[in-house]
Formats: sequence, C-alpha cells, structure tokens
Amino acid sequence: MKHDRREFIRKAGWTFIGSGLYINLFSVGSTLAGPGSCAPQNLFAFIVDTETCIGCGKCVAACRTENSVPADNFRTWVERYTILNNGSVEVDSPHGGELGFAPVSFNKTDIQKSFFVPKLCNHCRKPNCVQVCPVGATYVSPEGFVLVDEKRCIGCSYCMQACPYSARFMNPVTHVADKCTWCYHRIRQGKTAACVQVCPVGARLLGRVDDENGPVARLLKARRLQVLKPETGNEPMVFYIGLAKEVH
Repeated sequence: MKHDRREFIRKAGWTFIGSGLYINLFSVGSTLAGPGSCAPQNLFAFIVDTETCIGCGKCVAACRTENSVPADNFRTWVERYTILNNGSVEVDSPHGGELGFAPVSFNKTDIQKSFFVPKLCNHCRKPNCVQVCPVGATYVSPEGFVLVDEKRCIGCSYCMQACPYSARFMNPVTHVADKCTWCYHRIRQGKTAACVQVCPVGARLLGRVDDENGPVARLLKARRLQVLKPETGNEPMVFYIGLAKEVH
C-alpha cells in the first residue's frame, strides 16, 4: 500500500486530459462557519485517481458497512465509462459498482478505452444544497465538511434537487437526506475515510490542504487537477487525476 501511495503522489507531475478547474486553496480565509452557511475555508480535499482505479467496488462496500447505508442506496459509487471507436460513450454502474464489474459486452476491437470513475459528495466550497435548505439542516462544519443534521432535516428533498452531482438520497430508514460525509466521524478521530483505507491500489486520497508537506496539498499545489462540472460554480473539493473529457 505504501508503494501505491508513492505512485499516486508521483502522478502529480503528469499532464492531465479533459477540461477542469483549479481552485487556489492556499489563499482561502480563516473564518469559521456555522449551520446554515457556507464555509469560507475548506481544510480537507479528496483526490481520486481514475487511471489507477480497478473498479473492484471495495470502497462502496466499506462505505456501506461503516455508515450503515441502506440497500440500493449509495454514499459513494463507481461508474465505468466505455468509449467506442464510433465516438459513442457507454456508462454503467451495476449495484453502484459494489460487486465489481463484469467484462464489457462490446467486441474489444470496437473499444477505444474503458475506465472507472469513483464518485461521492464533493463537499463544495459553495454548496447549493446548503443554500436551499429551508431549516438549516444542511450545513458546513468548521473544517469545510458539508453535513446533514438529521434532527433538523424535514425530508423536503430540496437539497437533493439542488445537488448537480446526484450525491444525495432520501434515507428510507431515517426519512431524512443522506450522503457521503467523507467519514467525518473518523476524521475527528484522526483516521481516514473507510473508502480510502480499503482501496487496494491507493486510488483515493483524503487529506488536509493546509499541510504543505502532506500528499494532498502537494498534489493540489503542483498540478491543475480536474473537478466535475466546474461550470456550476459550486467549487467542488473532490479532485480527479486523469479525468477524461467524456466524464460527466
């Protein structure tokens, strides 16, 4: 695993494809935010390496176990993109990728490339979900984590509609909005997210952006990584290595 992490960090020197947005995380203010507002600083960022992910689904399974995610719902999931020679793009995510992926059903000669893209809540710097919540149940922690106060949530689903990443769902057990928290409870204990810990190839990385000697800060400062849907203006905090232009 240590070798995988070193390989991950080394990729900071690669040239990436696709269109993306680089956010200067090192000029953000230090004021903290409370429930119902957006944080002016995000102390953590998440990096996903699409060139390393093997689509094993262990991250999805670990998330379900750690966070008691109900069946048929996902806090994180993995999508497979298959680019065909005729220019068409096929996307599948059976069971959220939790059980892995069967071989693609296309002839190998028809396939230009195929790759996996893990997705999860982006914990945006300017989250729409926080702005639309009528009761302040969706809020930003002092560290920049976008969270849901289950005791305040009324299940109106406004936040689900506002999220451009489809990262939220209505929990059928609690009847309130649910989503990935980057395992905030583990972070507060000095641990990393369950999905990061279990990844066998080191395709996921979570860390502080203000730790200049840390791998996340070094990656963000060294290269311009991609984010999903930068045009929304949400300023997501999940950054991707090797994000192809076909990914949406």
